[in-house]
Amino acid sequence: MQITHEDYQVESNEETGLIVCHGSFRLRGSKEYQPILDILLGAADARPSMLTLDVRELQFLNSSGINTLSKFILQVRKHKASQIVIQGSTKYPWQSKSLKNFQRLLPDLRLEID
Repeated sequence: MQITHEDYQVESNEETGLIVCHGSFRLRGSKEYQPILDILLGAADARPSMLTLDVRELQFLNSSGINTLSKFILQVRKHKASQIVIQGSTKYPWQSKSLKNFQRLLPDLRLEID
């Protein structure tokens, strides 16, 4: 599945369990984030042994976006079937600070920040 917008792109491959996010998530509220959440939840519902969320090229994520990613993490926790890896980058300061908080929701989450 894929969403292409002028400000961002989200790609998901349910077979490999890879989700890649690019650009800036500056949407307003859960209603505007619903298509992105649908892709994330679809990947979680496929229950691959490994899920990888690559946000290394996600330049900006607002609080509604953090809430959307939290719902995704909680869905993975609910299934208990997938190991999850979040790949981030020190290139965007928000990632080093915010991505660590997802480990509170799912302690087994593996965070890779380069």
